[in-house]
Amino acid sequence: MNQLNEQGTLFLVGTPIGNLSDMTPRAVRTLEEVDFIAAEDTRVTLKLLNHYGIKKPMVSYFEHNIRERGQYIADRIAAGENCAIVTDAGMPCISDPGEDLVRICGERGIPTVVVPGPSAVVSAVALSGLATSRFTFEGFLSVSRNQRLAHLQELEGERRTMVFYEAPHKLLNTLRDMAEAFGGERRIALCRELTKIHEEVIRTTLDEAWRLFTERPPKGEFVLVIEGRGEEEEEQISLEEAVEQVKEKAAAGKSLSEAAKEVAKATHYKKSELYKAAATCGGASRD
Repeated sequence: MNQLNEQGTLFLVGTPIGNLSDMTPRAVRTLEEVDFIAAEDTRVTLKLLNHYGIKKPMVSYFEHNIRERGQYIADRIAAGENCAIVTDAGMPCISDPGEDLVRICGERGIPTVVVPGPSAVVSAVALSGLATSRFTFEGFLSVSRNQRLAHLQELEGERRTMVFYEAPHKLLNTLRDMAEAFGGERRIALCRELTKIHEEVIRTTLDEAWRLFTERPPKGEFVLVIEGRGEEEEEQISLEEAVEQVKEKAAAGKSLSEAAKEVAKATHYKKSELYKAAATCGGASRD
């Protein structure tokens, strides 16, 4: 523990993402020595503390009370107490309301120290079998389909490996929308229940993943790791050539809407743009 004069320190303490044996000695010692702990869910953290025989007062700190509790916690630290902030699993402040507390402490000149621990993001990337030299963490997608699609469409040209968190009840809708945005043949690693008894990594494509989980209801928390756009996908054709492809597919029996959708997946053009151009040029029946 740092030797301090007047004010205390905020410690960001990483906790296990499933297997309690992954707690580091330094993390245990820090939780033993601080004056109090700010926890996302005190019930979850109590199980961890009990496992290591730690008795320490806790303050709940989560998305719906961050404004009120953030200043309260910072006041206590400024008055000389040391505080450890933890999340339910993994590193606090990553896709987590703890980031706001770090900002508050920074604005008030309160020292902040990290005690690193397990990370679901890095663990999943390492297990994915996809490129690891560059990746982007995108967190949770919106429950609103329009917002979710807008987010994914912004990533359409992303060349880096992409990482998302997802809950089981949203997985099928997310896989469907990812296939629409990136193409169903895009590779994905679905990492489930990392470090737990039923840990599983499924390496497949977006289309195959959707088919798999329509037959097998998803269970557990997922980290989705998706390959970035490859150079072969970057080959750009002219709008006229893309429209010709739409018209050919439509002439072969597909609806104009479906034809435009398929060509849009394979090119950098939007479905609406292709549909409008093909319809104006006198494509086959529209739908």
